[in-house]
Amino acid sequence: MNYRKELECYRPKNEQEETDKETILLYIKTFPDTILTRSNVFAHITSSSMIFNETGDKVLMAYHNIFHSWSWTGGHADGQEDMLEVALREAREETGAERITPLSRELAAVDVLPVWGHIKHGKYVSAHQHLNFSYLLQASQEEKLRIKEDENSQVGWISVDRIRELVSEPDMVPVYEKLIRAGREIIGGRG
Repeated sequence: MNYRKELECYRPKNEQEETDKETILLYIKTFPDTILTRSNVFAHITSSSMIFNETGDKVLMAYHNIFHSWSWTGGHADGQEDMLEVALREAREETGAERITPLSRELAAVDVLPVWGHIKHGKYVSAHQHLNFSYLLQASQEEKLRIKEDENSQVGWISVDRIRELVSEPDMVPVYEKLIRAGREIIGGRG
């Protein structure tokens, strides 16, 4: 689905998402030709996911080299308009798991996420905003995992009860927790 239409149809779950949805739509209107690419140095569209095991008590995460924290999977749209496909691509690339499927095809959350200046591939990247679309995915714990050396140093299944303990980016904890609640609700509803 086209990212703009998907965002316009999305029903925010709280005040933060209402405000962030409006902000993302304003960025899209302001930068229609570059918002899907990293050439927009102010902000660009990204897509991320929370990947659940079959029972919903663990999530598949990667230890991110830049942020030095256990993190969800995700990345830049790089011109692609289908954000679910971007989330699936990034999840597979960053974990090595091949059979990752949508737990739901619906957009699960929207967030404007600040990215502080950092070094990537030996080059400084200025602080900017990620205009993030989030999805809920699922994989088997039997999947063979591998690290993506240029992005992470570990990949593994993390107990949802240990997120606050293992995530060293405090601003990301509420984002992860709202996705975990949403995913567990879907998984619990199937039983």
